[in-house]
Amino acid sequence: MPKFVDAAVRRQEVVEAVFRIVAADGLERASLREVADEAELAVGSVRHYFASSDDLLMHSFGVVVDRIVGRLSAADERLAEARPGTPEHHRGVLTLLGEFLPLDEERAVDSCVWMAFKNAARTKPFLVPEADRSHRAVAAIVGRVVMELASAADPDGTDVDQQRLVIEAERLLATLDGLSMHALLQPEWMTAQMCSDVLESHLAGLGSSAGSH
Repeated sequence: MPKFVDAAVRRQEVVEAVFRIVAADGLERASLREVADEAELAVGSVRHYFASSDDLLMHSFGVVVDRIVGRLSAADERLAEARPGTPEHHRGVLTLLGEFLPLDEERAVDSCVWMAFKNAARTKPFLVPEADRSHRAVAAIVGRVVMELASAADPDGTDVDQQRLVIEAERLLATLDGLSMHALLQPEWMTAQMCSDVLESHLAGLGSSAGSH
């Protein structure tokens, strides 16, 4: 009797093979044949679940976006329970933003894969929708964090400059991107502790600068 194969499980196994290849050797090596070999499947088996290499890459990009945004959203929900300006809120902000950074093996792989796909979207139009989706999702969460920090610094909102909020949100996004890239390229120097220390230093002045002219 043929063994039953759960399609969702098999698709996920193929995607995990893509992630391992991208993390180790880059997106260029993630062909159907290489992925099939990594997943210990025949190429025909991979084609049963993904019609083409583009289909596989687009699906894989969506999976890593869902992983990262899912972690950020879960941390964002927990942060909503803390009042801005309190130590609990500060710790919650650090935890939330830490989900974006390669602070452990799982997040390092996801960050590496995500960056590889985002970079590839510059020249592969079929990846652009997922790149845009991920940017909007992350930017929305970071924007809310900046607004909360600004409101804690200026509860009455009398000195809040909306343009400054936008600038500070972009600056925080750039800091997160830079930390991620540095940690992936120079892990001996940019350790998880160093990432946390840099992020802590950045947040120390973010609230007051976001809430002032």
